[in-house]
Amino acid sequence: MNIEKELHETGGFLNLDLLARQVVEGYISGMHKSPFHGFSAEFAEHKIYNSGESTRHIDWKLFAKTDKLYTRRYEEETNLRCHLILDNSASMHYPKMRSQGLNSLNKIGFSVLASACLMEILKRQRDAVGVSIYSDEFEFYAPEKSSERHHHMLLDKMNGILKQGAKKKTTDTYTFLHQIAEKLKRRSLIFLFTDMFQADADEDKLFEALRHLKYNRHEVILFHVFDEKRELNFDFENTPRRFTDVETGAEVDLYSENIRENYKKAVKSFLSDLKMQCAKYRIKYVEADINKNFDNIMTTYLLEKQKFG
Repeated sequence: MNIEKELHETGGFLNLDLLARQVVEGYISGMHKSPFHGFSAEFAEHKIYNSGESTRHIDWKLFAKTDKLYTRRYEEETNLRCHLILDNSASMHYPKMRSQGLNSLNKIGFSVLASACLMEILKRQRDAVGVSIYSDEFEFYAPEKSSERHHHMLLDKMNGILKQGAKKKTTDTYTFLHQIAEKLKRRSLIFLFTDMFQADADEDKLFEALRHLKYNRHEVILFHVFDEKRELNFDFENTPRRFTDVETGAEVDLYSENIRENYKKAVKSFLSDLKMQCAKYRIKYVEADINKNFDNIMTTYLLEKQKFG
């Protein structure tokens, strides 16, 4: 998978459709060496044959290769509804995204490509997907559908986020999660991509909004997107630096080494509280470090789909 070449040829912008297919294909190949080996055929638009079903749609060629019975999926078969929620505030556009390759993805770039990978899997399984995007306003909403036209419309919208780049946008997570929850009428898997940064952070309001998302028996998975090296470990050279809050514009001059240990302690405490609260309200918390690959995202989806019934 030559993502570096793809980025170069597209002027630094991701070809989401192509890259998502490449990432998913690589993941499926790896599944043959993993505990999920038995599920890999499901990504090829098949489902396991259940005794008593019609044998008319059994894929006999696949049976000859695997010695297992699978039937083909069809357009009208939608067994799962999934809704992707993207935080598009200014902090999600950190660090500055370059065109050198996969390792240059910022938080929004990682979230968009991860979402495209989930959409690719859902498309192969004929499942329905919807998308919501928010920052300081409710930027976009599309209900869950499974058509090819809908899929490309969502990819085009997410590509537009990357091309637009960062703006001075604050985050209003609490307000818009409530609004999104009101729109989701049918039970769905909900994946929220956010860095959890908000100027007026209020844990009670956050979990009130997340609990609202769980209304109607939705399952909520929180992908906490961060740059571990910079944002968790505060790994900067110990030279005089000016740090700027990308949402509020507040600035502070300091030597990173002078505050690193206290900063790391504060972050550790924040993460511990966040995970504990997620566990309390049965919200799946998943770390999403932008410097790692997308396997954890897709494995989380696979495990949650198996439980979602």
